[in-house]
Amino acid sequence: MKKIANLEEFNEIIKGEKPVLVDFFAEWCGPCKMQTPILEALEKEITEIDFCKLNVDELEQVAINYGISAIPALFLFKNGEVVAKIIGLNGKEELKNKLEKHI
Repeated sequence: MKKIANLEEFNEIIKGEKPVLVDFFAEWCGPCKMQTPILEALEKEITEIDFCKLNVDELEQVAINYGISAIPALFLFKNGEVVAKIIGLNGKEELKNKLEKHI
């Protein structure tokens, strides 16, 4: 899963041809650490979506711009627009079902 390094990269990634799931996370967040292996497994199964991670401590302004107040927060972007928000820890099948509605 690609880690987004800066604002310019974020803006470029969310406007890609494929939908992009951005995992807003923090290193200190326990539920975020639990969500990561689930996302890595789904990344192998759902090839129609690109999966990325964004550290809210490193790119705080992006998190503020999108109103992130709880993590993990998963935002699905299509053509630069948010089409789905999934807040909190989700199991694999639950998350897969939510994402497949937007493919």
